[in-house]
Amino acid sequence: MKLSLRARWALWAALATGLAAVLVSVGLFVAVSRLLAQAQDDRALAAARDAGERLETLIRQRRDDPLGLRNDHGGAPVPDPLSVLTGRVTVTAADLERVARQGGERGTELRLSVLGAGAQAGQWASVQTSRFPGGVPAGLSPRSERLGDVLVVVRPLRGGGLLTVTQDIRALGAAREAFARALAWLLPAALLLSLGLGWWVAGRLLRPVGALEGAARAIGAGGDLRTPLPNAGEDDELARLALTLQQSFGRLADSREREQAFLRAAAHDLRSPLTALQARVDGTLARERDPERYRHDLRELGRDITRLSTLANHLLLLARDPSALASAPVPLRDLAAEAVDRARELDPHADVDLLPSAPLTVQGDRVLLGQAVWNLTVNAVRHAPGASVTVRVSGDGHRARVTVQDDGPGVSPEVLGKLGEAFYRPSESRSADPGGVAGHGLGLALARRAAELHGGELTLRSAPGAGFCAELSLPSSPAASSP
Repeated sequence: MKLSLRARWALWAALATGLAAVLVSVGLFVAVSRLLAQAQDDRALAAARDAGERLETLIRQRRDDPLGLRNDHGGAPVPDPLSVLTGRVTVTAADLERVARQGGERGTELRLSVLGAGAQAGQWASVQTSRFPGGVPAGLSPRSERLGDVLVVVRPLRGGGLLTVTQDIRALGAAREAFARALAWLLPAALLLSLGLGWWVAGRLLRPVGALEGAARAIGAGGDLRTPLPNAGEDDELARLALTLQQSFGRLADSREREQAFLRAAAHDLRSPLTALQARVDGTLARERDPERYRHDLRELGRDITRLSTLANHLLLLARDPSALASAPVPLRDLAAEAVDRARELDPHADVDLLPSAPLTVQGDRVLLGQAVWNLTVNAVRHAPGASVTVRVSGDGHRARVTVQDDGPGVSPEVLGKLGEAFYRPSESRSADPGGVAGHGLGLALARRAAELHGGELTLRSAPGAGFCAELSLPSSPAASSP
């Protein structure tokens, strides 16, 4: 089962928190354990040092006062079977008990070991406090180590013998166990808390996404792509995402409106000549006519068919898939010369000239580019009757340009801004072209589309009384000159 985004965020937050908690807990446990162990070692060493100094002081006092005049009881020392002889002084278990109590460290036990002489040579004689732990061998070398639940410190005495000090370290183990139990309870609690907190935070973070999803669903159901999306703006990533989607929906709405307008205009322009064709055919067949009348009607039918053919060709070129375009070297000067020759054939009285230019080559689809250049040329001839039209091919190494200029009346800025839109025809241009075929408002639109498909642009410049200029700019081919 696939988890929701909110659940995944909550689980990731819990896992990240749990991992961090485990790492911190392990680090704390190790650090605290080492700190407690170091503190225990320092206490044991200090206790051993203090006990050794007090025991050495006792031995020194008894050696200086053999009659016991300055002993703690105010009289001679009391014989004790639990005693050893060190430095010609007898040290008893009671002496070790008293030294241990003076240290004030609970759990501290002492043992004094002396290497025997004479018949006992090589053997250790020891005396110890009553609670000294068993299992600690006599005659250990001076060191500090742990033996089970006790910490053992061995210290040599200046008067002879070895003093062994033990401290109960079970409290250290109990502290570690208590700390581990606390961690065992705290880690699951931290995981549950982080899971709940992650779920809550993920819900808060995803609330704008839910609102955006609902708005997008409503737009999809209603079809109004211009509906504002909630929280769109520049505040954060989600706001920028909503703004991007809103702008994308707006562009889709514009595109859909253009397509609908295009289809309506195309349907209208197709329906008109088809209706005219049907009417002419019906009228011609309604009664007998003389041959001249038949020829006249056939010429009219031919004009309508030509208009339909031109419109169909332009629609197909406008809808052409960029991936289906041919890519070959196209000589622009040849295309311009062909357009000028066709314009002269179409209207023998037209003043159309091709200015001298160097041969320039672009990479692209010859049919589409040829139609674009022809459309610009015939547009100037059709809409500026009696004006001089010049066609010029130029380039600067990076761009190749075909410029069609006429010295006609020009157009207003309002009309200039709409030229190039499919099926747009200003009222003053609704006249038949030199061949008698009315325009359908696709010539400049096709030229602009051809420029876009080839990575170029179509620039239109005009002003009332200042003529009209259309410039088709295209990227130059690496081989800019044609042979």
